[in-house]
Amino acid sequence: MQRHERLEQDTKVALSDIIMHEVKEPLVTDTIISVTDVKITPDQKYAKVYVSIFGRGNKQKVIDALKKASGYIRTELGRKVKYRNIPSLTFVLDDSIEYGDHMDKVISKVIEHDNEN
Repeated sequence: MQRHERLEQDTKVALSDIIMHEVKEPLVTDTIISVTDVKITPDQKYAKVYVSIFGRGNKQKVIDALKKASGYIRTELGRKVKYRNIPSLTFVLDDSIEYGDHMDKVISKVIEHDNEN
């Protein structure tokens, strides 16, 4: 694995841990959040963090809460992962897991309907 890919993977693991165990923002602690991917620019100045949010709450409010806590998250991230520059974090909602689940249900219904006919 190349250094940059390893850095992205280490960042993903560290962010998952920080979000799950250290962020005290109520919207974050009361929600199941999964960091699905992290893309860091080659100069390590910016990181796009893709998160899946599970539950029926307002997902945009959870993203806003993560943005609000991003200063704290960056500080903790700098303690856990070695960077030339600690990247600025941008949180992006990743709904691919929910979309996949929806498609599974649609496919199951189609198969069920075909078996009835």
